[in-house]
Amino acid sequence: MSDAAPAILRPDALPRNDRGNGARTIPLVTRGCGSTSLINGITEFDPGAAIGLHFHDCEESVMVLEGDAIAEIDGMRHPLRTGDTTWIPANVPHRFLNETDSVMRIFWTYASVSATRTMVATRICQSIDDEHAQATRT
Repeated sequence: MSDAAPAILRPDALPRNDRGNGARTIPLVTRGCGSTSLINGITEFDPGAAIGLHFHDCEESVMVLEGDAIAEIDGMRHPLRTGDTTWIPANVPHRFLNETDSVMRIFWTYASVSATRTMVATRICQSIDDEHAQATRT
């Protein structure tokens, strides 16, 4: 039995982190609520929004919650619709794009509470914790 207390997280009551380029993230399960093994959250993309090509040091799974998306994974484009789910191994370059005129939302999970993101264009690596801590809240 764990010493950690369970948490109920309500996305509508949590701050959104501005990711730039029309994307906003709501961190959900993090170290802050007591997680020791995984993190997850929701990212919302405005029409035309995209996140830059990047990779993580751990596995990631993404489910489309709303709208249609393009998952670009290791150079291949995959159209996704609501309910479609990806699994991306560690160190595989990927990104998600909203090429529609409606909002798109994804639910993501990283298999490590210490996950990092390395941007392919700049090779800058940052922990997801640091990204969230430095983000502008909306």
